[in-house]
Amino acid sequence: MSQLLVFGVDSPQTAEKVFELAGELDRQQLLELADAAWVERTPDGKIKLHQSVNLTAAGASYGAASGALWGSLIGLLLLNPLAGALVGAGVGAGSGALGGSLADVGIPDDLIREIGQTLQPGGAAVFFLARNATVDRVVEAIRPYNPTVIQTNLSRDSERELVALLQQNHPVGASAATGL
Repeated sequence: MSQLLVFGVDSPQTAEKVFELAGELDRQQLLELADAAWVERTPDGKIKLHQSVNLTAAGASYGAASGALWGSLIGLLLLNPLAGALVGAGVGAGSGALGGSLADVGIPDDLIREIGQTLQPGGAAVFFLARNATVDRVVEAIRPYNPTVIQTNLSRDSERELVALLQQNHPVGASAATGL
């Protein structure tokens, strides 16, 4: 089961650094991310979402490729494969972009916006949906950014242990078992 972790940080710049750090931890196989995002509340109170996967762009590129393929095949039947590929790519890109913009996988956008509304202007929060983690190494890596735990779907005991680990000033012991 994936664990949702939401950390509050002092600024959008810090959120971006923690977000990038999570990607690096994922590449090092210390954190297996299903999804990640961060949200900022601008000084004028507006909410800005930043997600790890742009579903609209991904849908458009997939749609264009599959549309071009199907358009070419249909165009072959009508003796004009180039026109079929062009029309198919255009229709595929449009429908893929629409489908991608309507899809909401991973961390729900509504939850990200809801937590963004609770932030102070100029504040930010980072969201991780983790399938697995090497807890001691991940906590050690993000502790310098002074994150506060805003929300998790961990058990109460595991959440308390995570908060305690983040607040420690010394290295995390190997006995950390927060259930991530």
